[in-house]
Amino acid sequence: MKFEHENAQCKESRSFYTSYMDRLATLAQTYAGAPLPHFQLPSMDNSFSEMLDHLSPYSNILVLGTGGSGLGSQVLAQIKGWGTPIADSEPSGAKLIFADNLDPASFAQLMRNLDFNHTGILAISKSGGTPETLFQLAVCLNALTAAGLSCAKNIGAIAGPGENSLRALAAEHGFPVIEHVEEIGGRFSVLTNVGLLPAALAGLDVDQILTGARDYMAPFLSGEDVPAMSGAALSVAHMKVGRPMSVLWSYTDRLDRLGFWYRQLWAESLGKDGIGSTPVQALGPVDQHSQLQLYSDGPDDKFYTLIGLDQTGLGPKTGTVFDQDKGLKWLGSVTMGDLVTAQFKATGDTLIAIDKPVRRITLSAIDEHEIGALLMHFMLETILAADLLGINAFDQPGVEQSKILARKYLTSSNE
Repeated sequence: MKFEHENAQCKESRSFYTSYMDRLATLAQTYAGAPLPHFQLPSMDNSFSEMLDHLSPYSNILVLGTGGSGLGSQVLAQIKGWGTPIADSEPSGAKLIFADNLDPASFAQLMRNLDFNHTGILAISKSGGTPETLFQLAVCLNALTAAGLSCAKNIGAIAGPGENSLRALAAEHGFPVIEHVEEIGGRFSVLTNVGLLPAALAGLDVDQILTGARDYMAPFLSGEDVPAMSGAALSVAHMKVGRPMSVLWSYTDRLDRLGFWYRQLWAESLGKDGIGSTPVQALGPVDQHSQLQLYSDGPDDKFYTLIGLDQTGLGPKTGTVFDQDKGLKWLGSVTMGDLVTAQFKATGDTLIAIDKPVRRITLSAIDEHEIGALLMHFMLETILAADLLGINAFDQPGVEQSKILARKYLTSSNE
C-alpha cells in the first residue's frame, strides 16, 4: 500500500499540521505503552469456530445487522466481488445476503424469495436490543416456524453480554449466541467476529485479514510514524482552515462499500460538541461525471482521498470497433484497466493542478491482507483525529434521542 500526500497542505494548514504531528508522536508513545482494545486484535476462539460450524451447512447466509454490525462485513465480502458484477457464480463459501436497512417492501420481497431450507441467519446487535435487527429477526422466526424448520438450527447471533432481548430470543428458540466484544463498538468492530464471521462463511481467509491489520499496527505500537498519523493531522489541519468535508473516492467497484463504512466511522466518531467533518463517498470513474465538476470548480471546502490500484493491462479491449472513428481510435490500443488506471491518476492530477488538497492511496491488490491493513489504517486515523479534536471517538450521544422519539411515537399511537 502506497500513500502519497501531493499538494495535501496549503500555507494556512501547514503550521497546524506540524504541531499536530508533534502531538501525535507523543500520543503514539502513550498508545504503545497502553494500547486500546481496538489495536489488540484477538485470535478467533472456540466460540467463533463453533458458530462457523453451526452456519456452514447453508449455501446462503442472511446477515441481519444495521450500521457497523453490517457495513464492515460488506467491505470484506467485496474482496471476492460481493455486490459487483465480478462476484463468483460459484463462490467458495456461502452467498452473503445483507439486510442492513429497514424497508417493508424490500424485506417482504426478500422473505418471499428466500429458500429457508438452504439459508442460515446471523443476527448481530451489540446492545441486543436494536429494534430494526430484532424486527427482522422476528419476521424470520415466524417464517421458519411456518415452514416447519428449526430456528435452533438455522439461526446464530452475536450480542453483547448480560440480559438483553436478543439473548432472550436465543434462549427461547434454542439458537446459539457468541459474544460481541464489549469494549469495541459497532463501527470499529469489523476486525472482530462481527466482520470476520460473515467473511469466514463467505470463504475469505480471516487469518490474512488479521495479519494485514497487525502488520499495519506493529510500527505504530513500536513508536514509529504510520500514514494514519499524517492522515489525521492533515484532516484536522484542513478542518481548522475551512475544509470540513472529507471525500473518499475509490476507483474500483470492490471498494464501493468501503465508502459507506468510512462514512459511518468518520461521521459518528467525530461529529460531536459542535465539531465534526462531513464524509462524502465517491466511486470512480463514474462519479467523475457527477461530482468532479463541483470538486474542481465549486467551493474549496474539501480534503480529498483517492484510493485505487494499478489495473494496467487488465480487462477487455475494444479491438477494431473504433478504427474509423478518429476521436476514439486510440481506445483500440488500451485495455479497460489501462483506462481506469489513467483516470485515477488524471482525477488526482486535475485537483492538484488547481491547488486542491489531495492524498492518493494505491493498493497493491484487493485481497485479505491489503484490505485488513486498509481498514486498520482508517480506524486508527479516525481515533487519532478525535484525539486531536479533543472529543470521544467511541460514543454517539446524538443517535439516542431519535431512538427514544421513534419508540414514543409508536407506543403512544397504540395506547
